[in-house]
Amino acid sequence: MPSVSILNPDAAALLVQLSDSHLFADAEGMLLGMNTRASLQRVIECVLAQQPQIDLLLATGDLSQDGTLESYQAFHDMTRQIPAPARWIPGNHDEPLIMARATVQSALMQPVVDVGNWRVTLLDSAVPGSVPGYLQDQQLQLLAQSLSEAPSRHHLVCLHHHPVSIGCAWMEPIGLRNPEAMFAVLDRFPQVRAVLWGHVHQEIDRERKGVRLLASPSTCIQFAPGSEDFKVSEQAPGYRWLRLHADGRLETGVERIEGFAFQVDYGSNGY
Repeated sequence: MPSVSILNPDAAALLVQLSDSHLFADAEGMLLGMNTRASLQRVIECVLAQQPQIDLLLATGDLSQDGTLESYQAFHDMTRQIPAPARWIPGNHDEPLIMARATVQSALMQPVVDVGNWRVTLLDSAVPGSVPGYLQDQQLQLLAQSLSEAPSRHHLVCLHHHPVSIGCAWMEPIGLRNPEAMFAVLDRFPQVRAVLWGHVHQEIDRERKGVRLLASPSTCIQFAPGSEDFKVSEQAPGYRWLRLHADGRLETGVERIEGFAFQVDYGSNGY
């Protein structure tokens, strides 16, 4: 499997996750009143100021809101400000075939990558035309193969949809529809350290059977934690960083941009 770094296996690797940027073909495109390109740029500037020597950038779905080639080209151009290899996975708003066109002759969509003493496996949970997610048999086989081929590495598994309840009633029906299938694979491999996802536009940090379960903010609008119905939070856009230590320890945190003011417009383009 490809490696993105010449890191000494004994060194820690620094990863940054950007998720749910919801870009439009139009640079002035707005989601619920927020210019998503402007908010992504602010988050990127925050990353550059706070995180030197990034080893891998993860983009965990809903890169685009309208699924256009122009939106993916914009995401690619903007994130190239971060001097690190990157990997993308699609979310429910994305158009995988268009993403493939936008990333042709690059490694952006390669699903398995080794960095330091870790392996990162990126799963495609998107279902065309559907908001909820599902891991097809091919993805579950990819996961099992990736884990079985690297028994001495620590593993981080990434996908777009949430595989556990997050306490938001309106999001219960739109998560991963077959989480038990994924966990059945993960439970066979003791070297799995964490599962990381997007989709929920909020920070989550839990544990299941010794495995960290992590979700992260959007680079644009945030969803209110614990909400019964669709509700946008006043929290600022942000990103997650992850420091993967050679001994399997994982340090992680969420950072948000400062001085951010936003007035949600529920009457504009909806989520």
